[in-house]
Amino acid sequence: DVVKAKTKKMAALQKKPKTDADQELQEFIDGTNESYEKLHLDYENQFWGTKMNLGGDVYSVEKLSATKESMEAFLRDPVRLAEVDKLIASNRGSDLQKVALNCFHRCFNCYQMSDPEAVSLRTQCTNIEDALNSARNKTFALGYTPPGGSFTELSSVQLRTLMRTSSDEGVRKAAWEGLRSIGPFVLDTGLCEMVKLRNAMARKLGFEDFYDYKVTQAEGFGKKKLFDILDTLKEGSDALLSDAREALRNAKGDSSLEAWNSGYMMAGDVEAALDPYFPFEKSLEVWGKCFHNLGINYQGATMTLDLLERKGKYSNGFCHWPQPAWRKGDGTWQPSTTNFTSLADPSAVGSGKTALVTLMHEAGHAAHFANIDMCSPLFSQERAPTSVAYAENQSMFLDSLVSDAAWRGRYAKDRQGQPLPWALHKQEIEATHPYQVFALRSMICVPYFEKALYELKDDDVNPAAIQALADRIELEIQGGLAARPLLSVPHIISDEASCYYHGYVLAEMSVYQTREYFLQKGPIVDNKEVGAALTSSYWQPGNSEMFLDLVKSLTGKPLTGNPWIESLKESLEVKLASEEKEFTAALASQAEEVAVDLNMRVLVKDGDELIADSEDGGFLGVCATFEDFVAKRFPRAN
Repeated sequence: DVVKAKTKKMAALQKKPKTDADQELQEFIDGTNESYEKLHLDYENQFWGTKMNLGGDVYSVEKLSATKESMEAFLRDPVRLAEVDKLIASNRGSDLQKVALNCFHRCFNCYQMSDPEAVSLRTQCTNIEDALNSARNKTFALGYTPPGGSFTELSSVQLRTLMRTSSDEGVRKAAWEGLRSIGPFVLDTGLCEMVKLRNAMARKLGFEDFYDYKVTQAEGFGKKKLFDILDTLKEGSDALLSDAREALRNAKGDSSLEAWNSGYMMAGDVEAALDPYFPFEKSLEVWGKCFHNLGINYQGATMTLDLLERKGKYSNGFCHWPQPAWRKGDGTWQPSTTNFTSLADPSAVGSGKTALVTLMHEAGHAAHFANIDMCSPLFSQERAPTSVAYAENQSMFLDSLVSDAAWRGRYAKDRQGQPLPWALHKQEIEATHPYQVFALRSMICVPYFEKALYELKDDDVNPAAIQALADRIELEIQGGLAARPLLSVPHIISDEASCYYHGYVLAEMSVYQTREYFLQKGPIVDNKEVGAALTSSYWQPGNSEMFLDLVKSLTGKPLTGNPWIESLKESLEVKLASEEKEFTAALASQAEEVAVDLNMRVLVKDGDELIADSEDGGFLGVCATFEDFVAKRFPRAN
């Protein structure tokens, strides 16, 4: 029924206006769509250029701020919203045109700022954030000083990798202290001012605080309802957390619970042993084959990937789409363009696995937004009213496959093509499964911190108080100081990503529920029916439907955290038995080698340098060129 309903909607998109009145209305719809499309593209090009620290004078912090202001001025224009509402009230147009008008209303309504002072406050926030990010890229030295050694610059991703894989506790602690150094920098360079300004803006608009403003605009429900949901996860996992921390202490000693030790103590040796079966230079090829075998189609999109660590580059992976996918008024298709980045250091142990998970995640975002087939780019942009949870559900579902026995038995291979041994996969499960609750608590820690942050009185918004608050929330939610300090999480700084992290939590709930649904029907890995169902049920509608409704429509159940909690409660013995069965079946049914066709142009870059283009040799040609590039630049990968 879901597929039939979406097919019917797609057929409606092909219809053209038939009357003079419809044609006049269509001109308004087309003009609105085309104006937003250009503004969105201009801003996103500046976002990419500044975040990637590209050369030349095309990109600048000033142009980034100006293009963002132009885009948001368009979205919040009250005259435009009034015209939309007048047209809706007139009941003019075809069903399809009414869909477009309702989209305009919902989107523009999210950005209304009737109080000019709210607009001014938002502009001030943007300027402070851009200055902070510029200072972080150009003046802040992030890294670590090992015992008896000298300071070495490393990105936050590299520092976290070092904490997971280094056998030297002194090195691990120094890496953690490097991450902790981000907090004082951002607190002294604008975060405190942004918190006050964001709250002032939200209250001018009638919201309790900035968190309430953000969640209401993105999810369609307020802060109270959100934390009612999160509280069920917290309370449902309190005992599991206590038991897991005690188990780790008993197994590895008191020091295993230190923030810089816990990740390594759980799986440091295993991570090193797994490393050869996730060769970094093969990550592009593995991702492409996996998505191809799932039947994922990018609908003619163009994707630019910048995957390698580079000084001055933004210190977190992300995926944005400057050109939204949409179907124009004359029925023609506008494919998306996608930019995505990671911070891989192929010489580091664990970099290949991290890179692959990032690829599966960010390329999952790209697949989702490339397949939104609606009558306006406003249905397929990443800002409100697009649900954060809706966006993250797609990427997190696909990156979850990398841990599956059924996936690893097919795709985890060393440079000689030998598959990952079951004994090593078993060892990882034994090392990590009893402590999976740590990931849940780490995830919910960020929204609980931001909730408390924006509930502070202005007089309490100062560096010392916020650092103390972060430490207190870590202790309350995670049981100790966090391996990834809260103030090192880049989402907290960014306007788009602040008060956003709850989306990962809701999405993870949906991932477990969606996996449960598919696994009851058959396998997920290399199952083209899974790709087809994701496309028709989750992807094509864009933000025309609410996240909670989409989950219920596909799985037949309201969103709940039960599948997630039940997976944490599953005994190690039961987990090993099911994983061994899937792993053995996967080894016995290796996928045939076929040409990879994702229906997408792929460009691989390193800053301003073009490494490979799929127009020259196809997707596998890009993979071969990238592999050669990595081998030459990082001899370890040979």
